[in-house]
Amino acid sequence: MSVYDFTVTDTSGNDVSLSDYRGKALLVVNTATGCGFTPQYSGLQSLYDKYREHEFEVLDFPCNQFGHQAPGTDAEIGNFCTSNYATTFPRFKKIEVNGDGASPLYKWLKKQKGGIFGDDIKWNFTKFLIDRNGEAIARFSPTKTPDAIDSEIKKLLGI
Repeated sequence: MSVYDFTVTDTSGNDVSLSDYRGKALLVVNTATGCGFTPQYSGLQSLYDKYREHEFEVLDFPCNQFGHQAPGTDAEIGNFCTSNYATTFPRFKKIEVNGDGASPLYKWLKKQKGGIFGDDIKWNFTKFLIDRNGEAIARFSPTKTPDAIDSEIKKLLGI
C-alpha cells in the first residue's frame, strides 16, 4: 500500500485520487488557521514555490481537532489562507486525523511513521514527507518549521 491508494475530498466536495500525484514528492500537513503555528503557512508556500518545478507538492488538510483552531467552512479557511499567506498549494476538505473519525490517509500515515510519543497526531502542522514512490519516509513535529526541513526535501528531490 502507498499514498497513491487513497482518495481524498477537495474543498469543492470532489473526490481526488492521490494517484494523481504519482511520481511527485509530497509534504502532507494537517493545518489550522487559528493556531500558534499558523504562520508556518508562509514557510510551506516558500517550499512549494522553491521546489514545485522539481515535482514537489504540499498537500494541506485543515483539521479542527486541536483546540478548535480551524473553525469555519472549507471556503472560509481557503479565503483566510490565500488572503493572509498567499497560499497556492492544494488544500483539501477539513478532516480528522485522530480517533474513530480519522481519515484513512491519516490512519495509514500514522501507522507508517509513528510519533515520538505514539502514533496519534499531537497538534496541527504535523508534517509527513512522502517520496516519489508514495512511501512515507519522515514525520516532523509541529515545532519543526518548514525551513528546518528544507534540506530533507532537497535531498529527497536529488537537487
